[in-house]
Amino acid sequence: MSFPTDNVCILTGNANPQLAKDIAERIGIPLCEAFVGHFNNGEIQVMIEESIRGKDIFIIQSTSFPVNDNLMELLILTDACKRASAHSITAVVPYYAYARQDRKTRGREPISAKLVANLMTTAGVSRVVTVDLHAGQIQGFFDIPVDHLAAAPVLASYFREQEIEDLVVVSPDLGGVTRARIMADFLHAPIAIIEKRRPCPGCAEVMNLIGEVEGKTALLIDDIVDTAGSLCEGAKALHERGAKHVLAACSHAILSDPAVERINASVIDQLVITDSIPVPPEKQSDKLVTLSLAQSLADVIVRIQSHRSVSLLFNHH
Repeated sequence: MSFPTDNVCILTGNANPQLAKDIAERIGIPLCEAFVGHFNNGEIQVMIEESIRGKDIFIIQSTSFPVNDNLMELLILTDACKRASAHSITAVVPYYAYARQDRKTRGREPISAKLVANLMTTAGVSRVVTVDLHAGQIQGFFDIPVDHLAAAPVLASYFREQEIEDLVVVSPDLGGVTRARIMADFLHAPIAIIEKRRPCPGCAEVMNLIGEVEGKTALLIDDIVDTAGSLCEGAKALHERGAKHVLAACSHAILSDPAVERINASVIDQLVITDSIPVPPEKQSDKLVTLSLAQSLADVIVRIQSHRSVSLLFNHH
């Protein structure tokens, strides 16, 4: 990519160093030399090993498991950069933790997504880049610019290459209809919706299907796959209603136990995810296909740095 790189510095914590390395490679610069580890007592230790005075810093750090360690690494890296006289600090957080705690659903609950936004801003972050927030309105929790990217173009490009016939895009719940609609527009496919009631946290009960899936290949779309309960129940319902194949695509693969066992035992033929969260070896499965966000994030960094529109990247179908 041809743009002046002398002032750009890419840092990473321990959340997703491979993604950071891939982004730096695509931009054509080395990762900034830094040590992010622990003191003997468990506190996080950060040492930036080269001068970053006056530079534009991009910290690549998803706040995935271990969530609080990765979040603290991001905050402490930000503080180190601010105190080293960096010109600007952009937090590139492909997966934004606590996003599901974006409002009070009962009395005396926190709004942790807002607290995380406050912590990042107070630490010294001057811009946030994130991918598929669980709730888009979390952008409004920040008083700094937020570039909210979609994984849909990357996921849609993969499914277009597969040339799937009779495809129908399915939302696993009423809240994900907009997400499914965007993917359906990319793939020029119809949509269906699973209406469900959730009797307890982490368990899903399928109730009703709006739309037609019989004899078609159903593609379930969600932003997060955590324990995979909703996804597998949804896939089962689609199969029972005559779908000939069931595929799934999720932006963020948390894969808390027993997600992998559920996916392997389910009727899902393939689960397509991104590398916003690295999948450890023990959670790998033949059904998982991982697509990289490195090129998209590298393009965004280049556009931010050269003061060009970021939204243009995501407006084409």
